[in-house]
Amino acid sequence: MATLADHANVSDTALIILQKKGYQLWQNSESNTYYAEKDGWDFASNSLVGLLGVVAIFEFTRPPVWREYWWKEPSDSCLFLRLPEAPPRPYEPVYVTAKKNMPSP
Repeated sequence: MATLADHANVSDTALIILQKKGYQLWQNSESNTYYAEKDGWDFASNSLVGLLGVVAIFEFTRPPVWREYWWKEPSDSCLFLRLPEAPPRPYEPVYVTAKKNMPSP
């Protein structure tokens, strides 16, 4: 189980974050597409968490002007095609660590 996942119960949180960042939000219910816009930059996704994700790409990249593929990070290959099936390093999820550190009743 992941600490946080793209799920319907995260949708309101994604919308609240986008609103607090100053984005105007709307949807097209026929195509099940959600939109956000701020300062002329507009974004779309079929999930609200995905919408927050594409906005995060914009905010990370901060392009000074629009150009084709402004969002693309330099890469010599398609990283998503080479993702491993398991984490490369051992780890313990934060919720497991938190439970271990809770005082006993």
